[in-house]
This record gives sequence, C-alpha cells and structure tokens, in this order.
Amino acid sequence: MAVDSASTRVIPPEFERAYPVVVKGEGVWLEDSDGRRYLDAMSGGSMAATLGHGRRDIAEAAAEQARKLAFVHNERLTNPAQEELARELVSVAPEGFSRVHFVTGGSEANEAALRLARSYHVERGEPSRWRVISPAQAYHGPTMATLALTGRPGLQGPLTPYLLEQPHIPPSTWRFDPTGQEALDALDRALEQVGPENVSAFFCEAISAAALPAYSPPKLFWEGLAKRREEHGFLICFDEVVTGIGRTGEWFAADHLPLVPDIIATAKGLGAGYTAIGATICRDHVYEAVANGSRRFTLGHTWDGAPLLCAVGLKVIDVLRSEGLIERVRERGPRLRDELEAALAGIDMVREVRGHGYLLGVEYVDPRNRDSFLPRELKVAGRIDDTCMSNGLITLSTQPTGDGMAGDQSLFAPPFTSSDEELQQMVERFATSVRHVAAEVQHQLEVPAPAGAGQ
Repeated sequence: MAVDSASTRVIPPEFERAYPVVVKGEGVWLEDSDGRRYLDAMSGGSMAATLGHGRRDIAEAAAEQARKLAFVHNERLTNPAQEELARELVSVAPEGFSRVHFVTGGSEANEAALRLARSYHVERGEPSRWRVISPAQAYHGPTMATLALTGRPGLQGPLTPYLLEQPHIPPSTWRFDPTGQEALDALDRALEQVGPENVSAFFCEAISAAALPAYSPPKLFWEGLAKRREEHGFLICFDEVVTGIGRTGEWFAADHLPLVPDIIATAKGLGAGYTAIGATICRDHVYEAVANGSRRFTLGHTWDGAPLLCAVGLKVIDVLRSEGLIERVRERGPRLRDELEAALAGIDMVREVRGHGYLLGVEYVDPRNRDSFLPRELKVAGRIDDTCMSNGLITLSTQPTGDGMAGDQSLFAPPFTSSDEELQQMVERFATSVRHVAAEVQHQLEVPAPAGAGQ
C-alpha cells in the first residue's frame, strides 16, 4: 500500500473496501483495532505466516542478529547467516540442488530464476533462448517479467504494453483436460510456434496456489514435460513461493512429482511472515554453466542475503525441525481435506475439494448443472470471503478469469501450528459461510435448495 500525503492515510488495493486494522496476532488468531478476533485460515492472508503470529523465539533471533550485524550488501561481502542458511536450504532441497541466491520476496525469486535460466543458455553459447512457456492459469508476481508469465489478461490490465508476450498453455483440470494430454499437445504447438531452439524455460508451479488452489497436473503431463526437456534442451523452473518450506507436507512440492526441476524459487515460508526473504535454488549443471563461463551473476537488490533476514530464515528452519511441523502437515493434511469435504457435503455449488498438506482448494460451480461456472455477476468468491470475515475467519477466494478457464474458488491454508481444535473451528466457520452464500445463490438462480443445504 502507498501513502496518500494529502490525507496521510494508506491507499488500499481496492478503494471501495473497508479494511479491518489488525493490531495484534497470537498463534492462529488476529485481533483488529475494535477488539474483534479472527481465526487465520490463510496464514496471514497470503500463506506466508506458516508458524503463526507472535512467536517470541523468532523475534528474539532477529533481535540478536540485529544487535550483532543487521546489514551488509552481498555483492562484495557475505556473512555467516547467509552462508549457513544456504547450506541448510541445499540440505533439504531435492537431490542435485547445490547453490542458492537470496532475494527479498517471491516475485524477486521468480525473476532471479528467469535471469538464471537465461544466463545458463547464454553461457552455453545459445543466446537465442529467451522465450518462456508457462500455464495460462498461473500467477508468479507483479513485476513486469513475472506478470508476463500469466495468461490472465485481467491481472495485466493497463500494464500490457510493458510486458513481453510469452506463450501459454491451458491447465489440465477435470473440466477441460483430465488426462494432461491436451496440455502436452498445446506445449508441442507452443514449441513449434516459437521454435524449440528459442525456448529458455518452462515455468510453472508444482502445485498451484492462488490461481488454481491446490491443483497439480496429472502424472502424464509431468512425464511428458520431462521428455520434452530432454529432447529440446529448455530448463524447468518451479515457482514454489507458496509451496516451498513445508506447505504441502514436504520441504518442497517438487518432492511429490515424477521429475526434478532445474531451478526452484521459494519465499513465503522461508521467512514465515517474520521477515521478507526468498531464495532461488539451482541444480549443479545450471551453476556450472555460469561457473565455467563468465563467473558472474551480479544483478540483485539491496537486501539480498542480509544477515538479519537470513537469521530469521535459519530460526524458521530450526523451528520446523525441532517441532516436527512438516511431519505434522504431512500427517494431518489428508485428514483436513477429508474434514473440509465432509463439512461441505450436500452443497450443490461445491464441485471439488482439493488438498496437498495445508494447501487446500474448493471449486464452485453453477448448482443448476454442477458443471458450468457460476455467473460472474454473482461475485460468489468475494461474497464467501466477506461472509467468512463476518464469521471471524480469514480466507482468500479467487474470481472467475476472463479466458473461461477458471471460475470461483477458495483457498484454505492455515498455519502449520494450528491445533486440531483450531482446525475444526476453521472448517466449521468456513462451511457455515459457504452454506450461507450457497443458499443465497440458490435463491438468486431460482433453484430449489437441497435438503439440509441451509443447516
């Protein structure tokens, strides 16, 4: 948010929306300036606060590092916290990942991945490779390079003139491509259109977050993607800004898949909401291309690898290990998905409940046929979020997209530290909210409500 100097008030992302002023957080609870308390089912609203709010151990780790050394720029200097955190990340990354470049957020991590992929090809004598193919239903950040990677024109809006046009492929969802073959065919067409010799990378999420909550393509697609990488020589880059550092029950979502990417970008969970830090991690062969070439990867930002940020990242990893939280997410996640599905049973507007660890998604459809997207003018996703907030629950839902590939959906991504009782309360409040909106939609569409829909 920016500050309007005329009124000295913060300029909100949506001017017409009234924003609660949150003044306190403790565990999985948030409290606003009116004393109202909310259960945080979205880990701070953007899936970053994975360890909950108000942890004194993490705050103390930051304070201790700040007293010792808060900042040095990493272009000519390094520091023990940065070096140690790099070693820790390599130790939990998929096999073959050996080098880390730190940044201060998810968009920057994705940008660094793009720069690294481009550098890899240039260093190897293939300067024509700059094209990046990505799924249309994705979001990789608001910077100009990352914004060009989405095929959702509504997100790009008036910024389109600034963006390089990149090729996209459709998602392999139950509605359009349940096997993944059509997505592979679209990838082949994209490769032919731009020339495979000009493609730098295929850029995607291992498991999608906001764009298609908790969705991942079928196994056939991943196997076909790996085959095309081998054939055509492009890199595979994973955006694990959300899924990295435990969200899906593994250190990285790549561990769930039948292929290993070449570059991984991660961020949110690395700072757990206590600082702004991200990282781009690469496999040996990517690093070696630069190491055996120019030996330079210099472009960066002021706070990249700063000791204060890295000390927080180290403490986050220590907490995840010492409290067994990734194991907790791995064990509890499937049951949480089942509980959410059971709580939403009987609501014709609910078509599918997806889940990977503590990243869950709910997809809504028109109750008249349980297949079509809901009418856009009903603004169902926004109404669900508003109703959840009225019921003391923080959620995030996504609106239908203009390309007709995705409709109203909700995210459910609680902190890893949530107790069973707190998870149960989240599910109950969410189900109550969805049932309330579903009943309104049934009335608006003049559909007879099923028995028990309003309970």
